[in-house]
Amino acid sequence: MPTTVNDKYQCYLDVAIEAAKAAGQVISQAWDKPRKVEHKGAVDLVTETDKQCESLVLSVIQAAYPDHCFIGEEGSAAQGFTDQLTDSPTWMCDPVDGTTNFVHQFPFTCVSIGLAINKKVVAGVVYNPILNELFHATLGGGAFLNGAGIHTSNTTDLGHAIIVTELGTRRDGPFLDACFTRMKNVSSKARSLRCCGSCALNLCAVAMGRLDAYYEVGLGGCWDLAAATLIVKEAGGEVIDPVGGEFNIMSRRVLGASCNGLALTVAEILKEGPWAPDEPPVVPLVIE
Repeated sequence: MPTTVNDKYQCYLDVAIEAAKAAGQVISQAWDKPRKVEHKGAVDLVTETDKQCESLVLSVIQAAYPDHCFIGEEGSAAQGFTDQLTDSPTWMCDPVDGTTNFVHQFPFTCVSIGLAINKKVVAGVVYNPILNELFHATLGGGAFLNGAGIHTSNTTDLGHAIIVTELGTRRDGPFLDACFTRMKNVSSKARSLRCCGSCALNLCAVAMGRLDAYYEVGLGGCWDLAAATLIVKEAGGEVIDPVGGEFNIMSRRVLGASCNGLALTVAEILKEGPWAPDEPPVVPLVIE
């Protein structure tokens, strides 16, 4: 563990890493085995591994911090809503981010665990057990991959940038038309475009300079990006709303990019739309 980690949040980080590694072992053990796959929607999948990993992460966290709140993807999906974020210490977990990748044995899948206090993420871990990559960060403590410090790229020119986005789980015509038009508008000015299938790993790829910017509107929830947005910021990057303005972790919208204004360049293109009528709108961030 690097000595530069902010000691104020070290205890939380240790628990997050413990939980992520335990869940990662479950993913690794299930990797070559048959999957029992269920559908949350037409193309949105869930497996017994998702549920097992979330239960395991929750048990590790509750053992250490029984009074803390917990928002997990599978629990929220089962209840049919996304929990409200309060000022109380709240853990946000996606037990298998990139479930479709996991089902198809495409090795971009991970455990994502972040902790927010007073609505601000202070510790986060993203662990891909298949590629053995563990990203972590604490507020003010820097960002790391397998214990080594990381930093975003120095790309400022969109024409030199690789952008990543996702199609998500919707397949209705208005959304697809809007989504692909935005892809065309951005990619026409960028070097290239990628879709890798994991919000958390997309952001971590930006944090370490593999990719230069990632945007998505209508992603699953705060569990997808709590940890990874902190990792991007601590790696020197920017995280804003896709059309500019302040990022809200509960808005299901994100734009993360390398430093030096690339985020705003992408946001200026996205601001022109188009948008499907029921895509998640801008939600002002309120800190009490």
